Amino acid sequence: MLACRFGYLGRPPDMAKTTKKKAVAGTAKVTKKPAGKAKKVAAKKVAAKKVAAKKGSLTLLSSDAVVLDRLFAVVESRRDADPAISHSARLLSRGPAKVAQKFGEEAVECLIEAVAGNREALIGESADVLYHLLVLWVSSGVAPADVWAELVRREGVSGIAEKAARATPVAVRRSLGTSKIP
Repeated sequence: MLACRFGYLGRPPDMAKTTKKKAVAGTAKVTKKPAGKAKKVAAKKVAAKKVAAKKGSLTLLSSDAVVLDRLFAVVESRRDADPAISHSARLLSRGPAKVAQKFGEEAVECLIEAVAGNREALIGESADVLYHLLVLWVSSGVAPADVWAELVRREGVSGIAEKAARATPVAVRRSLGTSKIP
C-alpha cells in the first residue's frame, strides 16, 4: 500500500492493477489494466480526496465554529459564580484590566509557539487565546454577534482600503488619548 497525506491509495500509480473477474462458468479470469490507466485512476482518487478534504474542512469550520458561541454562553453564565470554584468567575471578578492583561499574556505565549514552529503547542495556545478573548468580551460587555457582524461587514473589503477608511489624523488621535497607528 502506498501512503500519502490523503490516506492510502492502494498501490503505486505506475503499477498495473490486477483484478479478478468471475466468468459465467464460475472460473476466475485474471486481467491486467495498463499502467497508464492506473496512473489516471490514482490521480483522480487523489484529486477527489483533496476536494473532500477541502469540503470537509469547510464543513468542520462552519459547524464547529459555534463552539465559540457555546463557550461564550458558559463564560457569561459564570459571571456571578463563586470565584473559588470557577476559573471564569475568578477572572471576571478581577475586572476588565486584569482580564485584558491575562489575554495579552496568552497572546504572547501563542506568538512564541508560532515563531518557534511548534504546531501542537500553537494549537493549545490558540485555544487559550480564544477562551481569554471570550472572557474579555464578557467582561467588557461585547457579544459575539457584534464581532461576527463586524467581520461580515469587512468581508470582501481590502485590508488596506478598510484601514484607510478609518484612519484619523495624528492630532485627532492625540486628542482622543491614543497612540494606536491605523
